[in-house]
Amino acid sequence: MRTLEQWFAEYAVSHQNPKNKAIHYVCVPAIYFSIVGLLMSIPSGIIANTLKLNAPVIENWAVVVLIFVLIFYIRLSVSMAIKIAVLSAICLVVNYYIGQIVPLWIFSIGIFIIAWIGQFYGHNIEGKKPSFLKDLQFLMIGPAWVVENLFSKK
Repeated sequence: MRTLEQWFAEYAVSHQNPKNKAIHYVCVPAIYFSIVGLLMSIPSGIIANTLKLNAPVIENWAVVVLIFVLIFYIRLSVSMAIKIAVLSAICLVVNYYIGQIVPLWIFSIGIFIIAWIGQFYGHNIEGKKPSFLKDLQFLMIGPAWVVENLFSKK
């Protein structure tokens, strides 16, 4: 299994252009956010009825999926898993409140489409294919790479 640093090094190869990097710093979190919103939009009565916590922010399919996402990150780096857990918690709370105002699934689809257009535009500028076309696991590395690059003390 590759280390997180090895994943980052390989991911960085197709993310050298400053414009592409800037686009990724916006679009990767937007895609992550929109996926959390889409997962939260799936009816989750079975989860709420089972847990009976009366806490819709955590009684949803996004939390179920995010548990597995965090296991993936824990295997690479506990500190990164904590950072992604914080990002995920923010996504859950903000998506919950957005869902109180507008249909969350429609909002999330819009963000998802716009962000992916941005991603492909960035890779067009870069002149290199997106990393996930080589290995789907890069879809999980992207958010960690953004977190590492935006919030690390380098």
